[in-house]
Amino acid sequence: MRADTLHATLVFIGNVEPGRLEKLQQAAREVRTDGFELCFDAARYWAHNHIVHAAPSDTPPPLNQLVDTLSQQLDAHGCKFDRRDYQPHVTLLRNARWGGAPLPAMRQVCWQVRNFALMQSVQREGLADYRVLTRFPLRAGGG
Repeated sequence: MRADTLHATLVFIGNVEPGRLEKLQQAAREVRTDGFELCFDAARYWAHNHIVHAAPSDTPPPLNQLVDTLSQQLDAHGCKFDRRDYQPHVTLLRNARWGGAPLPAMRQVCWQVRNFALMQSVQREGLADYRVLTRFPLRAGGG
């Protein structure tokens, strides 16, 4: 993955008709939670989709609160989204092949989360490219 495409998905929405973007943006604007620190310190491999990703050993409660609040606002605005159990991660490598051995240890990387974004995935030359449509600030004072 290119550094400029690294992100942690909060809620996966999928394909959206352009006319429904305003509903998504309104739902996100109504999210009121504090900023926080999110640290990734574990390299992991999902064999079912061949992805190597970074994950936090411990999910900070403010991250769960952000995901829950965003999900509630999306529901309130009638927006459909994927309702899987939330597993915070950042995809590092796609189409990876890894045996059963543990992945090498990784150095901890911490993000200061001060906003979240509505992103669009666009295919370019067979690869996913991510474009920020709108950013939504979180309250100052967290993490």
